[in-house]
Amino acid sequence: MRIIARSLRQLRPALKRQKCNFSSGIAEPRNSFKKNYYNSAYRLANHAEANLFGYHSFKTSRALSLDAAKLANEVTDANGAGPLVEYERRTTTGELVDGDSFQVCTLEKLQRLYDELVDSTDMCQLDRNKALERPVRSGWLWSRLLSQPSYAPVRGLYLYGGVGTGKTMLMDLFFDQLPSNWRKKRIHFHDFMLNVHSRLQKHKGVPDPLDVVAEEISEDAILLCLDEFMVTDVADALILNRLFRHLFGKGVILVSTSNRAPDNLYEGGLQRDLFLPFIATLKERCVVHEIGSSTDYRKMTSGKEGFYLVGKDLTVYLKKQFQLLIGEQAASPQDVQLAMGRTLRVPLGANRCAYFTFEEFCDRPLGAADYFGLFKNFHTLALEGIPIFGLHNKSAAYRFVTLIDVIYENRARLLCTAEGSPQDLFEKIVTIAEAAQMAPRTSSRSRKNDDSDLCVDNELGFAKDRTISRLTEINSKEYLEQHAALFTEKQFPDGDGGDGVQQVVEA
Repeated sequence: MRIIARSLRQLRPALKRQKCNFSSGIAEPRNSFKKNYYNSAYRLANHAEANLFGYHSFKTSRALSLDAAKLANEVTDANGAGPLVEYERRTTTGELVDGDSFQVCTLEKLQRLYDELVDSTDMCQLDRNKALERPVRSGWLWSRLLSQPSYAPVRGLYLYGGVGTGKTMLMDLFFDQLPSNWRKKRIHFHDFMLNVHSRLQKHKGVPDPLDVVAEEISEDAILLCLDEFMVTDVADALILNRLFRHLFGKGVILVSTSNRAPDNLYEGGLQRDLFLPFIATLKERCVVHEIGSSTDYRKMTSGKEGFYLVGKDLTVYLKKQFQLLIGEQAASPQDVQLAMGRTLRVPLGANRCAYFTFEEFCDRPLGAADYFGLFKNFHTLALEGIPIFGLHNKSAAYRFVTLIDVIYENRARLLCTAEGSPQDLFEKIVTIAEAAQMAPRTSSRSRKNDDSDLCVDNELGFAKDRTISRLTEINSKEYLEQHAALFTEKQFPDGDGGDGVQQVVEA
């Protein structure tokens, strides 16, 4: 199989399409959704954005022949031929339709990285089995004795672009093709930072706890794939430079997706001058590539099928829908155990479905750790009373953005009532650039349009587009089909499959 994979890599230059020589025009959608779509390899535990790649056909030239695609199909999962070859195989067999030129150009970058990693497996110490044969030399004392950094011979990849352009799907396709015996990890950035803070707490009192944490991370994963790289917390910003300096010095290779270019990370944040060295390090150790597509594939899903209810006095209706999901079980308060001995109280919970008011879940000092903890135990959230966001509830808006990210990452289901559409919720949240373009208030403007509650916040103004996009997809037919498939395929004890799931696989 190694010979086959090597032959494919050697064959690719002769068959390779001209870079970016594709039409980005969108053809008519397919008439029907593939029934077996959510059985494809894109439907992983972390398969954000995956479902959007298969709904619409695109005009694009083809380079890889059918014979070559069949040859790629013979490569085992343990040692794939790479993301571009796997993409060609799936499009040739009809599992996927062709994507736009921006995605294919990105796949070429990922394929190039994949080839470099395969060729440098030993130098990068990617093989977990060989790493186990080496004597254990972890710990702060040993890291002090071997303080000379050992950078990987391969640079990582930092992918950024607009919302819904397929960044996560492309990274998952890359990660899915990596050999199973490699030291690798794919994780959402929120979850990664929670893990880092938990480790720091454990190593409190050590002279350089970040070095110890970096050593532990690198022992487990030399290739680190982080989804949705976004820095909004000052505590995260202050440790990222030293943390990744240690990680890169221990040979870690980073592959990351983000909505923001490196130079725009943590823009306008507190003490950003202390964060700037991290940006320089990031650009030094990673190839930076922009996915220039302006198409949001999430908004191309079929009509709304979810439970996003707009209006007031809908509490009774929402609770009826919640009761339908939990069946004959009686909802009652439940406690969810979180990291570091903390507990989250669920006001009403049954049958892996949780019910909160917005005030209970987003207007309190909760964060990503609480939300991840909830969805390790529940697959459905009913959220009552999402308000219009503005200056007066900016903190709650930040929590809501994080909550939607966690829901999306875990492929959970959302039932909610809101004061407006996803776009309406964030109408008063703008970036500095957007605020500068707004017409100044005059005496003739009505009080209805008064901008006293306008929230000018670059980070939140940038993140709102992602949240609106994800809220749109979460309520689509395709997303709900994937949610159902994800939980009905698992064998849950004492459960009936669909809405009667009794145990949720941890995210």
